[in-house]
Formats: sequence, C-alpha cells, structure tokens
Amino acid sequence: MTRLVALVLLLWCVAFVRDRTEDWIAATEIPVLVHATSPEIRDRDGTLLRAYTIEDGIWRMALSPDQVDPLFYEMLIAYEDKRFRSHAGVDPVATLRAAFQALRHGRIVSGASTLTMQVARLLEDGSTGRWDGKLRQMRLALALEGRLDKDEILALYLQLAPYGGNIEGLRAAALVWLGKEPARLTPAEAALLVALPQAPESRRPDRHPEAARQARNRVLLRMARDGVIPLSAACSDQLDPAPLGRQPMPQLAPHMADRALALGPGRHDLTLSAELQRSMEDLARRAMQGRDPRLSMAIVLADHQSGEILASVGSPDYTATLGQGFVDMTTAQRSPGSTLKPLVYALAFERGLAHPETLILDTPVQFGSYAPGNFDGTYRGELPVRRALQLSLNIPVVRLTEALGPAHLMAALRESGVQPGLQGGAPGLALSLGGVGVTLEEMVQLYAMMARGGEALPLRWRQADPAGHPSRVLDRAASWQVGKILSDLAPPPAAGRPGRVAYKTGTSYGHRDAWTLGWDGQHVAGVWIGRPDGTPVPGAFGGDLAAPLLFEALGRARLRPAPLPPPPPETLIVSHPQLPEPLKRFGLRDATPALQLTFPPAGARLQADGAGIPVKLRGGTPPYTLLADGAVLATGLRRPEFLAPLPGRGFTTLSVVDSAGQAGRVSIELR
Repeated sequence: MTRLVALVLLLWCVAFVRDRTEDWIAATEIPVLVHATSPEIRDRDGTLLRAYTIEDGIWRMALSPDQVDPLFYEMLIAYEDKRFRSHAGVDPVATLRAAFQALRHGRIVSGASTLTMQVARLLEDGSTGRWDGKLRQMRLALALEGRLDKDEILALYLQLAPYGGNIEGLRAAALVWLGKEPARLTPAEAALLVALPQAPESRRPDRHPEAARQARNRVLLRMARDGVIPLSAACSDQLDPAPLGRQPMPQLAPHMADRALALGPGRHDLTLSAELQRSMEDLARRAMQGRDPRLSMAIVLADHQSGEILASVGSPDYTATLGQGFVDMTTAQRSPGSTLKPLVYALAFERGLAHPETLILDTPVQFGSYAPGNFDGTYRGELPVRRALQLSLNIPVVRLTEALGPAHLMAALRESGVQPGLQGGAPGLALSLGGVGVTLEEMVQLYAMMARGGEALPLRWRQADPAGHPSRVLDRAASWQVGKILSDLAPPPAAGRPGRVAYKTGTSYGHRDAWTLGWDGQHVAGVWIGRPDGTPVPGAFGGDLAAPLLFEALGRARLRPAPLPPPPPETLIVSHPQLPEPLKRFGLRDATPALQLTFPPAGARLQADGAGIPVKLRGGTPPYTLLADGAVLATGLRRPEFLAPLPGRGFTTLSVVDSAGQAGRVSIELR
C-alpha cells in the first residue's frame, strides 16, 4: 500500500512538473519570426541582377530550401546538431555530455547548443556565456519546436546566421564570400559556410583568411570521419585556396533596378536577360573608353515581336561623376534629330502623298518665316523620295510635313507610345527635324512599331506587367517600304552587307545628341551618345559614333541572323515611269505657270566681266532663289530679270527655284 501511494505521488509530481513546464513553455513570448530581406531585382530567368542592403546596411537575402545544395544541409546537421531531426529543441544527450565534461575538466569543453537554440539566440540577439542566457535560449527553443516544424527552424537559421561584417544568412554569405549562389557547392565551399557562423568575425576571409581556411579544413576532416564525404574529397579540398576577400554583389542594370525599387521593396522580376544586359554594359564601357569623361551613352534593346525590353543601359558607368552616370539617359528627354524622318515618310506613303520612287525637290524653300536648310548646306535638285530619306535631307521631309500637317505627325507619335515634350504652342514644321523632346526608350518603341508592320505595342520591362494590346498606327505596306529604304543603306564598315538591318542615324541641333535606331527581323535597338547636361559635343555625328554600336548590339542579341520580312501583298513595287501620274512628282502646283530660265540658253559660252551674268525668267512664282552648282548665291529675288554674280571661270550649272518649288537650270561656260 505504501509503495502504491508513493508511485501515485511520483506520477502526480511528474505530471505536475510536465504540465507546469508545458505552461511555462507555452507562455514564452516568441520574437518576430519574419525578418526583412534585401530587395532583389531578377532577370527573366530568375538570375539576380542587383540587390540592395536592408536597414543598417545589412546583406540578408531571401532563401528557399530548393536554393541550397543538399550537401550543405548534410554537413551543417552532421557538424552542428546530429540529432536535430529527433530532439524537441534541446538535446538531452549533448546537454548531459557537456555538463559532465565541464565538471570533470573544470571548464567548458564542448557546447550543447542545438540548431534550434542557436536560432533562439539569433532571434533575441542574446549571449551564450551565462547560464541565465542559456536557460532563456532553451525555453525559446522548446517553444519554437512547438510552433514550427524542423524545416521552418532550419530556414530561420539559414536566413539569420552571422557570416562576418554586414553579412547575415547563407545566401548573402555565398554571394559575398564565394561569388555564387548556394545551389551548387563544392565540399570545401560548403565546409567554409558551415564553419563561419561559429566565429564570424575572427574567421572573416577578408581579414583572417588563414583562420577561415583552418576552420574549413576542420569541418572537412570531421565530415570525412563521420562518412558525410569521402576522405579523398576532404584531403583534396583542403588544398583549395580559401577566399581572400569579398566578391562584389551583382550590379547589373542599376538604373532599371532603381526604377523597380522605387515601386516598392521585395522581389522584382524583369523582362531583361542578364546575359544580354551584361553584354550591352560591356559594349557601352568599351565604346566610351578614351573619350571625353563628360560623355554618356545609353542603349535599349527589345524584342519587337513581344514588346519585352531585353537590355537597358542608362550610362556606361553608374558611379561616374563627370559623366553624371547616375542619370538614366534611356528616360531623359532629348532632341531626336533626324530619327523622326522615317515616320514622316511612312505617313506620306500611307496617305498617298508620295511613293519611294516619287520625285521630290531638294531646293531652297521658305514656309512663311521658316526657311529650312540641309545639314551640309547644299541642294540636290529633283531626286527620288527613297534617296531623299537615305541621304537624310531636310528640305524634302519638311515639304512632306507641310503637306501632312505637323498635328498629324504629332498624333502619330502619340499613337506609337511617344509622349513628346514640346515647348511653346502648336507643333511646327521643325518637328520632323527633331524639334521635340523624346526619350530613347520611346524612340525604340516607335521603331518597334515600324518593325511590326505599323502596329504599336507598348514596351514592357516588368514581368508582372500584362502584355499590351497592339494598335495600328501605319499600314503594312508603308512600314515595309520605309524599312526597305533604310535596310538598303550601306552599313558601317565591318558590319556586314546591306539588307539585314533597317536603321537611321540622327544628330540634334548643335551636336548635342548622336542617335542610331534600327531593327532586324526579331530585335529593335537604339543607341544615344551625348552629355547629360545638354552641352554640345563638337564633331559628334550619329552615323560616326552610334551606328557601329547599334549593329554590334543587334549582332550580340541574336544567335542567328533574323531576316527582315518580305513585302506585304498590297505593296506597290514599281519603277518611276510606272507610277500613277499624281505620284510621279511631289509638290508641283498645276495653277502655277511653269518656271523657265530663258537666258542664258543651255550650253552658252559667256564672257565673265565681273559685272555679273544677266538672267531672265518666265513663269514661276516669286520670290526666286539663285544657285550655282548647288550653292546658294542669292535669295528673295522678285524680279524676273537680274544679274547673277558668278565667281571664277569654267563650266557651271545655274539653277533658279521659285517659291512653289519649281526649278529651271542650265549649264554654261564662263570665259
């Protein structure tokens, strides 16, 4: 009877202690289990482009179990906590062994901290040297085991473990110390990452590389002894050099990454390709080497079929100060120079104002107070529209703009996705020569529209953004005709033969901006070079600076050449004599009497006496402009008879152009 009472009392005491212990554990206040992680910007395949530190400059990266090499898990548990999967947060075997060794030797010989207890210490940022601290960790460890499963506890350890300096967590450690993700680790790399959290500051590879190497080797030998890795692997990996310093965190697409971060923290998946982005950044850096440090450069590369931006370079060097590298020049408004001309010609083709074989005048002309001139100051008379676009002549495109109406050109820009910045009131004729502010990204979208056969599709750079709906801006035939004209241009030296890339160069007023934009059968790209502050760059021409880089960018983007498309069935492909009569010549007014140069007659031989050569006209509409061999001699002439001041002797072509664009010319010889 007495024994029975004693047994009942014992069981009651055990139950009481158990219940009180459970209540004590259940009453444990659990610290915050969700911790901030570094914002990450990733490419279309999940490759890390750039990451940002969290508060206090800490690197702490999000990590999922499938991102870790299984070998690391094996080595960590075998080295730190063999019974992790079976104990309840506190390992009684390890605790008794540690206590016995401490009593026997009078000092701590081995620790008894489980991985769960280490997580408890990391959560509370507590110490391990005092018994009260150890007891608190044991209580929190038991509480954690009651609320989390083993994988969740292990995930907390991998996220919070210290790895020296401002590095927390396995993934940040692998990137900083090894320069790689932890998904594929050698035994030596895994051993180093197991060893560092035990003494993160005294084993930092950048400050104590020998200590880091020795700690790593101890882990390797222990893993071989425990059968986790072969002894041969442990011996060979001990010969591998330990890291001697920090590896730079990925810094690809810094400007685009900043744009993504501005939308909020967390992970942002972009449409960029890390491989292409790295290639385009290398191209920009190489192109700017040895040039004026105040120069900047931007590149945008996109898939014009999907509308996805594949690479975006805002400057050659994000950290450059003289070149204001922090300014994203893909989104800065600049004058596009002649790169808007293809749109003008395409609109003229679509609306029946002209055909590539239509003849148009490149002669002096005045529209009210506006008198445009060509870039080189010379005039070529009557020539095909196709050739006028290839030569990027100003006067023909202004004539077409006047016929279209600048407001219609502005509307087509907006329909293409361009938000033009216009100073002053309504758009004028100078719009077609670059008299408007646009961004490189917008210009790439405009050229993507022409590459798609006249369908505008908004470019996108975030995978979370839905694909836009295409909208028709131009008909297919007009878009193809412009692409055909531009693809027949001779490419830069060593860039291949014509017909593969349709491209257009441009230089803004004062040589402030050098542009080249173009496309092949799959990709569209744009290159801009200039100074971010808008000051002139003497001698800068889009064809000289930017065009070779465009061809190289498109060449790097494709595994195989992507041919330009064939003409749509409705395209009118004829020679000039086969054109309908209204399309044979642009801009002649039927009501205006034909301009005739009646004197001097063609082939005349005249004596140059210094007083000038008499010129007589019939028909036409004043004012008249007088040219000799394409050079302007006089403008604003209103009388049909005047003296022409012809310098020098020899053969010369004398031309007179009226205000309607009609021209008369004769070839004479001066003696």
